[in-house]
Amino acid sequence: MMGRRRTRWLAPLLVLCAIRAALAQYDPPATYYNTATGTGATLKAQLNDIIDGHTTFSYDALRTILQVTDADPNAAGRMILVYDRTSLNVAAINPGGSIPGWDSGVSWNREHVWPQAVGVDTTSPPDGSDLHHLRPSDNGINSDRGNLDFGGAYGSRPSGQMFGTLSEGGQTYWYPGDADAGMIAREVFYMAVRYDGADSGTVDLELAAGAPSGNNMGNLTRMIEWNYARAPDNFERRRNQIIYDSYQRNRNPFIDNPAWAWSIFVDQANDSQVSIAGATVNSSGASARTVDLGRIYVGGTVPSPTALTINKAGDDGTYFSVTTSGAATSSLSGAFNPMRTGGTDSRAISVGLATTSTTAGLKTGTVTIDNLDITTAGGFGRGANDANDTITVNLNVLNHPVASFSSNSNIRTQTIDFGTVPLGVTTQQSVYSLFNLAASGGGPAFPANLDLDSLTGSGDTDVLSAGATLFSNLAAGGASAFQALLIPTRLGSLFASYTLNLSGENLPGAQNQTLTLELLANVVPASLWGDYNDNGSVDAADYTVWREANGTSTVLPNDSTPDGVTQADYEVWANNLGATAATAAGLAIPEPAAMAMALFALISATRRKYAHHR
Repeated sequence: MMGRRRTRWLAPLLVLCAIRAALAQYDPPATYYNTATGTGATLKAQLNDIIDGHTTFSYDALRTILQVTDADPNAAGRMILVYDRTSLNVAAINPGGSIPGWDSGVSWNREHVWPQAVGVDTTSPPDGSDLHHLRPSDNGINSDRGNLDFGGAYGSRPSGQMFGTLSEGGQTYWYPGDADAGMIAREVFYMAVRYDGADSGTVDLELAAGAPSGNNMGNLTRMIEWNYARAPDNFERRRNQIIYDSYQRNRNPFIDNPAWAWSIFVDQANDSQVSIAGATVNSSGASARTVDLGRIYVGGTVPSPTALTINKAGDDGTYFSVTTSGAATSSLSGAFNPMRTGGTDSRAISVGLATTSTTAGLKTGTVTIDNLDITTAGGFGRGANDANDTITVNLNVLNHPVASFSSNSNIRTQTIDFGTVPLGVTTQQSVYSLFNLAASGGGPAFPANLDLDSLTGSGDTDVLSAGATLFSNLAAGGASAFQALLIPTRLGSLFASYTLNLSGENLPGAQNQTLTLELLANVVPASLWGDYNDNGSVDAADYTVWREANGTSTVLPNDSTPDGVTQADYEVWANNLGATAATAAGLAIPEPAAMAMALFALISATRRKYAHHR
């Protein structure tokens, strides 16, 4: 059973680890962007310094290199074409020729994402053969695109297709399709940063809104939109890594850090604010939520992740990162989580715990969300001023509680002996407690709460009562006190046994347990208080016994206060004068008026006795 339970959480965890490992292998070296510390034009110049001077290859060499950089990662011998994302079987093209996979442009050709007519040298390095913007393409699609600027709203589906020409604002644009839109935007961003005219034979490439002329390329507004609508996928990141590792030894900064685009190409006042839905957002933009996965017993099934929503306030786009600590898991991870431009946006996220229930304790972890925009003029709590958001995920794994009659040891049975009690006296009480035994008292660590579900009795339950009421959720170390009762309405040796049925709190796998309460009593006839000669009646003879023993330590029979013979014993005799064994159950200590009347009667009787003798 435990093996199956473990598999339920282990399989998703292994998948998540595999995904994260795949993402990490495409990350830049830790120090690659160390000098990229500015914003705006400063950052643009810093990135140019990092990525220029790259290793160059001839335009002809790209006929072979593109088969590697754009290889279909899911099908050997095939290559992904730009715009339509067709997987072309290049292994079947000219396999025995001088350039396998290349048939002189019949099956595919080389597409300049930044057109040659808009400032890029025809075929010469570095710009004319820069792998970061040269892509394999279907000949017909390449021809259809021509030198058109990119444009169109994300998801616009021109002419009912995934890609193609469309008209916007009186201009004709090329929409690259949803799958390639973000990638195309970042390739164009790269070109505008990499080429500033400083390299021999190159010109300064710039981006602009609309459909500009000269060395300017558009539509920048739409490409900013695409950058925040479509994050870099594994194909794009893998391609960037191959170009860096095997060929040019430089990277596209906007694939590694797509949030940089706003500061370089828009402004320094990004107004985005990322927060957790349902949480209070403070003035710094921080929000926090705690996800309680509940309480389970040791060996129970770890609950599934909880679905939440990450919201973005503000009109501007941004990216946010998601990191986890402790045992926390998240359906989103890394830095490639975009929020779109043009209004508010949201992303679904599921958070949980990668843990087991083999041991008791609090299982916890934290998910941290960081707005990655780098601009600071958008206001407090906006852009780079937006503080991190945190999700704390908790799960309590509990041991089964231990019920006891003691706070410091496991006592399963308790006996209460009321002793010898006269018949007919008032109800007798005896206090006892039920404990949820804490670890400090010998119980388990992290016990569940305790419930008293029911109790059953046997024996003399009509006169001996456990006095317990049902309860639930008694916390560890807590106690519930009750009063056992004896109602002495009949004679004899009395006994009752009560079984207290308890369990852990109502969670799957709760275990039942019992405690036993035993009640004992010996109810005897009430004493004939004041019958000091013990002859079965309270009369004048008992007065004589009292009088002769008054002031001594003698213990008289039927003395309600056996502390020597005192005036109090006289008062008891006087109060019960005339009583017999048959009426003994109702005897009581006399009130002062009753004692006076008894004394008057005794004196009168004594005087009559002496007068008769005379």
